[in-house]
Amino acid sequence: MVDGLVIDVVDNGGQWTHREWRMLRYLGVDTQIIPNTTLVSELRKLDGLLLSGGAARVGLTGELGNCAELLSLDIPILGICAGHQFMARHYGGDCGEADNPEFGAMEIQLVNGGGPLFSDTPTNQVVWESHNDEVTVVPPGFHITASSPSCKVQAMENDEKTRFGLQFHPEVNDSEFGAKIMENFVLICKNA
Repeated sequence: MVDGLVIDVVDNGGQWTHREWRMLRYLGVDTQIIPNTTLVSELRKLDGLLLSGGAARVGLTGELGNCAELLSLDIPILGICAGHQFMARHYGGDCGEADNPEFGAMEIQLVNGGGPLFSDTPTNQVVWESHNDEVTVVPPGFHITASSPSCKVQAMENDEKTRFGLQFHPEVNDSEFGAKIMENFVLICKNA
């Protein structure tokens, strides 16, 4: 274990939620998958939280159980795909149907170095996409950390570097530096 680090994965019905959990386990984190209906009062003491992806449209409809309350926690939180979209809307941004939905490999480009989540990864990298919807307006206090030709907000973070969103799936083997991105999130949680 990473000094007893505890990071749970909120299950929003995504197809790769178990991969996110497994990657955190591989990195030595004490982790479990919890339902998105979990109340803050039911949580164990966490160092970080990951909001998984979900079924089509859930990032747009806001039907992610109790994720709004979970975002009130004073710990680093990473939203992936629908979790990313939900986070954007929750903090005052917006989402919509993608002009060019992405499925499969896509090259992204980091913006201004990509921030701590992309530490020690190259400016251009291939990631795995699976989305019909995307963030269209970045929330106040957030900035874009990665883009692609067909999706401007591939990644974002807030100014405090405690909230991170990824449109792509770092937990999938086809994301070249996905394991490093997840490792960086673990280090962010450890140092918070």
